[in-house]
Amino acid sequence: MLTKRIIPCLDVKDGRVVKGVRFLDHRDAGDPVALAAFYDVEGADELVFYDITASADERGIMLNVVSRAAEQVFIPLTVGGGIRTVEDVRTMLKAGADKVSINTAAVENPRLIQEAAYAFGSQCVVLGLDARRVPDARPPRWEVRVRTGRGGGQPTALDAVEWAAKAAELGAGEIVVNSMDSDGARTGYDLALNRAVAEATPVPVVASGGAGNLCHLRQVLQEGKADAALAASIFHFGVYSIRQAKEHLARHGIPVRPV
Repeated sequence: MLTKRIIPCLDVKDGRVVKGVRFLDHRDAGDPVALAAFYDVEGADELVFYDITASADERGIMLNVVSRAAEQVFIPLTVGGGIRTVEDVRTMLKAGADKVSINTAAVENPRLIQEAAYAFGSQCVVLGLDARRVPDARPPRWEVRVRTGRGGGQPTALDAVEWAAKAAELGAGEIVVNSMDSDGARTGYDLALNRAVAEATPVPVVASGGAGNLCHLRQVLQEGKADAALAASIFHFGVYSIRQAKEHLARHGIPVRPV
C-alpha cells in the first residue's frame, strides 16, 4: 500500500518564509534554507517551496534561495512561483528541484504543461491549483484564481475540478489543491474540494489550505481522498512536529513512512 505523505510548505516572500491567512497578513516564519534543513532532519516526506509574489510581481523565482535550499535536503523538493516557460522549468530542475509547480502560466498557456511533461516527464510537472468556492453554488463549485500571491488573486471563470482533470490529461503528474477559503485559517481542509479533484483525476492529489490540528490531516487523507497533506502554520510555529503528525496518522491506520 502506498504511504501517505506529509509535506511542509515554505511560502517565501522577500527571502523569508511567511505565513498568512487567506493569502494576507503574513507573519515571518524564518529562513527558508534553515527551515528546509530542519524539516529534512525531522522526517518530512517532501518539501514545497513557493515564491508567492513572483507571478504577481511578474518576475522570476528567487533562484539563489532555491539552490541553497536544495543543497540542504535529501527529500523531494517542489518549487513554484513565476514559472512561465519550459526553460524556466529546466532552470529549476538544474538548480536542484525535483518537481516544478505551475499555476498562473498553466492557466494562461495550457500547452506549457504538455511541453514540460514531454521535455522532463510528468513526474516533474505539478499543477498548482488555487481555488475559491463559488458563493451559494449548489452543488458546490470552485473557481480557479491566478496571481494569488498578493491577496485574492484574479478570477478566471475556470471550474477548478474541470481544470484539474484537463491538466492531468495534458501531462501534469500531480496536483496541489489549495483552498483559498481555508488557507491559514486552521479550520480544516476543504474536504469536498479535495475529494472532487481526487475523483476526477488519475494523478496524486496534495491537499493544501486549512490544517489546524492533526485530525484535519487525517480527515483530508481519508475523507478528502488526498494522497498527501501539505501544511505550514502548524509546523512552522511549533504547534506540532512531523513525528507527532505521523504517529497520529499511523494510530488511525493510515500508512506513513516512519520518521
